[in-house]
Amino acid sequence: MLLLPLLALAAAWSRAQAQVLLKQSQISITRGQARTAWIECIAEGIADFRTAYIHWYRHIPSKAPERILYVGSDQAVYDDNSYRNKYESLKRDPNVCTFSVKDVNSNDEGTYYCAYW
Repeated sequence: MLLLPLLALAAAWSRAQAQVLLKQSQISITRGQARTAWIECIAEGIADFRTAYIHWYRHIPSKAPERILYVGSDQAVYDDNSYRNKYESLKRDPNVCTFSVKDVNSNDEGTYYCAYW
């Protein structure tokens, strides 16, 4: 079994006098080899969530965080085309963005988190 620890991210900042709060309710996810892991990012305070850019990052200890993809009003945009077969992100109404890691293996261990900017 693999442990995919998640950063329980609750980032809030001021943007055009609005508070934005991102929540990832699961602290960790464990999946067996070759399974799929799903993470939800719940956004509060974004006026037009449908067009907002939600970014997904992975952090491995002793390395800098790496952006995997971001999703706006259309399909996800990947920072590396090789990620297309591994990761996926979809927005669900009204304010939830899901992220999945497909075919989980030991190389996928890390801290995954969402961001908005």
